Amino acid sequence: MKVFFYTFIISCSFIYAEDINDPFEDLNRLSFEFNETVDEKFLKPVAETYSKSPRFIKRGVTNFFDNLEEIDTTVNQILQGKIGYAANDFTRFVLNSTIGLGGIFDVATPMGLKRHEEDFSQTLALWGVPSGPYIMLPLLGPSSARDLFSRPVSSFLSVTFHMTESDVNIALKAVDALETRERLLEIESLIYGDRYNFVKDSYVQYMIYEVSDGENTVDEFVDDMDDFLIE
Repeated sequence: MKVFFYTFIISCSFIYAEDINDPFEDLNRLSFEFNETVDEKFLKPVAETYSKSPRFIKRGVTNFFDNLEEIDTTVNQILQGKIGYAANDFTRFVLNSTIGLGGIFDVATPMGLKRHEEDFSQTLALWGVPSGPYIMLPLLGPSSARDLFSRPVSSFLSVTFHMTESDVNIALKAVDALETRERLLEIESLIYGDRYNFVKDSYVQYMIYEVSDGENTVDEFVDDMDDFLIE
């Protein structure tokens, strides 16, 4: 899962703040305000500077980090019984890591190997584990009890976790957060009303969409944002 403000991706069409299990709202709002301050003072300005980089550089950075997630996705496809998808995603990793020069170039998609995104939280949801209460984490952003529990597993399955050079690991995570934040700059204007409730609604909506693999959910805005973010 992407970190920090990941859930500005979509708007909520049928889930509302008052319907979401948020027993820690007062504490969550404090974390949210802290995140907003950090974003306004640091992350957003840096992301705006990065946004001026040539498009091919930004595309290469996005491809690189997408490729790092393929192992996590592959393992969770297996845990979910989706062996065909697992083979697809592992093949993507091999091709993009070699022919694609470490993932900088996505050579797998033009070959018909579609990218997927699965993590251990989605696996737990498929196994029947409820999401639990909504949690706003300092710096890391929106989460839930289930997502929080799954983070160590997804972290272990990430390629960066096994890098012995801690400086490189930290640098990669920082660039990953920056790359994610830059892609969200152009859609911030879609945020309306209470920002805290908007992010909460969006996060829960997105999790439902991801867990169901987009099935039984019709939301043209979600599709539009997915298209926007992968361009």
